[in-house]
Amino acid sequence: MNANQNFSKIFLFTAVVLAITAIAFSSPTRAGGFITVEPGVEMYYEDQGQGPPILFVPGWTFTTEVFEHQLDHFSKTNRVVIIDPRSHGRSTVTLEGNDYVTHAADLDRVIESLDLNEVVLVGWSFGCLTTYGYVKQKGTQRLKAHVCIDLSPKPLSMQSGDWVEGPLDDIAGGYHYLRTPAGQREFVAGYAEHVMVQRKLTPKELFWIVDQSAKSPPWVAAALFASGMFSNHMAEAQLLDKTLPSMNVVAEHWKDTAVPFLKKNFPNTKTEVLGGHMMFWEHSDKFNSILSDFIAATGK
Repeated sequence: MNANQNFSKIFLFTAVVLAITAIAFSSPTRAGGFITVEPGVEMYYEDQGQGPPILFVPGWTFTTEVFEHQLDHFSKTNRVVIIDPRSHGRSTVTLEGNDYVTHAADLDRVIESLDLNEVVLVGWSFGCLTTYGYVKQKGTQRLKAHVCIDLSPKPLSMQSGDWVEGPLDDIAGGYHYLRTPAGQREFVAGYAEHVMVQRKLTPKELFWIVDQSAKSPPWVAAALFASGMFSNHMAEAQLLDKTLPSMNVVAEHWKDTAVPFLKKNFPNTKTEVLGGHMMFWEHSDKFNSILSDFIAATGK
């Protein structure tokens, strides 16, 4: 086989791959792509359905895939947008900007690029820090409502009665796990089995959850872990409490601390208790019903 024949085969294979990719991204029922948020940095997003927009932001090191059940459900009635934050999933892995201030600025560029208005903004876990950070930087003009899934706006505190991620020594221990790929995998696997879900995961499910996180390298995971733990968005949560329909969905293992804390500090914000940290995936029907009812109420 001569060089020209080799080239022709390579060219044909490449053309087929590009054609399949183009079809996938141009599909009227499931679109997506990349948005340049700064030179050399692209954010991957999925965009499906028509109607009032809902934008989901996954948590620490996780990707669009975790919201598969929400995409399938809400895209029947709404435009659903899900992002891979910077250094997550298919988005560009960067040396700089692995913090939730930058992630909030990236989110702003996504919202502007897609021209989203009257958005129901939903963050999960540290994804809430991105959504709160967006409110801090840009206000609430483009938002219809805000939902935080299972995170205190102040993950660390020495004040008695505050809802926090855990004792400082435990947080420090977790951070040091993230120095190596093996440590990151062990950390996420333990968290998945004991905090994220309430039932026993199958080996395939556990692999999928750990693999989600492993798409972000350990140095990214560690930087985001520290940035998240030292964030404080009490002011933004209180602003949302006073100005927009807002809701917190809290895992059952937090309820004794989280519910009194949230009701004391954010009296106008709806609070729901459900499942474990990843309740929207494990108990998707119930979660989707809660979110649907909340969104319906915002239209009144």
